[in-house]
Amino acid sequence: MTLYLLLPLVGGAAVHGACMKYDWLAFLARPIDGGRRFRGRPLFGHSKTWRGPIAVAAGAAATYALQRQLLHELAPVAFVELVDDSQLPGFWVMALAGAAAEFAELPNSFVKRRLGIDPSCTASGLPGVVFFLWDQLDLLIGYWLVLVFWVPLTPLRLSISVVVVGGVHPLLTVAGYLLGMRPTAR
Repeated sequence: MTLYLLLPLVGGAAVHGACMKYDWLAFLARPIDGGRRFRGRPLFGHSKTWRGPIAVAAGAAATYALQRQLLHELAPVAFVELVDDSQLPGFWVMALAGAAAEFAELPNSFVKRRLGIDPSCTASGLPGVVFFLWDQLDLLIGYWLVLVFWVPLTPLRLSISVVVVGGVHPLLTVAGYLLGMRPTAR
């Protein structure tokens, strides 16, 4: 069930990556912070744009709609469905969860800018480890903050989510870089 619920997040990331690579939705590639600064530094930085939450929302909703269509209409794969879809009121929930996942990255960016860490750059030492872990899991917090209203977040679901996202997110980041969808492999 947890993997089924996380798949729209992966679909959202893929759509966002394609938007960055092919410059789709370019009119949305404007910083969320609007260039505002706090104590002389950008609030979030130029890499946190409106295109991210909108693209991830669209990709998550489309992935979920495809999941529902395939699993409800194609008997040979119906056994894969591990979620009672009646728990989720519709694909819009996944759109909201996808957008929330992207917005959940903003506190991390805010803190990094305060510490003078540029977008897509890393810190060294213990702060580097902390930010690496935070980078992997912040989107999961936003995603579950939406889903928890319809799907109970159990310790097992949380554990599986952390392991899967913590392991898959860095791999997707490197794959996105190799496919030209991201400016860095980090």
